[in-house]
Amino acid sequence: MSDAAARPRTHVIVLPGGGYARLADHEGEPVADWLRSLGLEASVLRYPVTTRHPGPLHAVRSRVGELRADGVRRLGILGFSAGGHLAGHAAVSGLVDAAVLGYPVVSMQLPTHAGSREQLIGRRAWPWVRRATSIDRLVTMGAPPMFIWHTAADEPVPVEHSYRLGRALAAHGVPHALHVYPHGRHGLGLVDGVAGGSEAGIARHWTRDCAEWLRELGWID
Repeated sequence: MSDAAARPRTHVIVLPGGGYARLADHEGEPVADWLRSLGLEASVLRYPVTTRHPGPLHAVRSRVGELRADGVRRLGILGFSAGGHLAGHAAVSGLVDAAVLGYPVVSMQLPTHAGSREQLIGRRAWPWVRRATSIDRLVTMGAPPMFIWHTAADEPVPVEHSYRLGRALAAHGVPHALHVYPHGRHGLGLVDGVAGGSEAGIARHWTRDCAEWLRELGWID
């Protein structure tokens, strides 16, 4: 039996960004197509936006239940920006087996990204609510492996978000990779064909780095 045939059924849920106010198309189906090119099953979840927490997380939980019931044994999640926040929340909630986060919103305690925070928990959310929806505050030793990438030039969602998550994962002994590329604006997606992508420099290699990480996990050949 080949390794591919022996590998348990694997699926990755893609969560586009958009500040919890919309869903960015370039972070959806093109990304799912890239994952399929690696030999993975993938689907885009159009989770509810302009919806208070925990509405988006409930949507992910429902999709996870559908896929598990359909025979998926290994389940990954990939999200960008606000979708990265949601993917991270799903990961630390024990819903998936691995997570890929692109320029994620991590902390609801930082001043940015205000738009995501206000859409998800409101402009005047209590401090305990902001803490309870900050992914770095929710990490435990049971969190799944994570691949995180960001750019140092990101202004809407500063790289401090990913640093906070990386420190939390390291403190709890969770396997992870954290790539911070020097150039590239927020919202790069796959980089190719996106405005500002030509100035992204080595950030365009994030897909290569992610594929190597997935290969090391044994998820692809």
